[in-house]
Amino acid sequence: MANPYAGEVSLTLDGRRHVLKLTLGALAELEAQLGDDTLIALITRFESGKFASRDVLALVVAGLRGGGWSGDARDLMQVEIAGGPLEAARVAAQLLIGAFGAPEDEGTRGENGTV
Repeated sequence: MANPYAGEVSLTLDGRRHVLKLTLGALAELEAQLGDDTLIALITRFESGKFASRDVLALVVAGLRGGGWSGDARDLMQVEIAGGPLEAARVAAQLLIGAFGAPEDEGTRGENGTV
């Protein structure tokens, strides 16, 4: 079961549920794959709704790898994703929110705004 408070999201591939998370290692792999592109540029594309399918693929693979999956993009391209490309895009966006989004509960913040 995915824990959204830990930045986890679930996705079903070929009928099997997987937990995805953007760990530090997964983010490092994602940055290496992006090359000259940056995580900030990737986030900006998602915020503006101008992301590409390659962005979704890269984020989902990174999240799966952070969740312990040992596959790669070629493997992901061969599976049936429950909910299709739209669900994959939703999961990719949730991964970014889980990794970089601000805490939702303002009651957990200290006087200077820190958690």
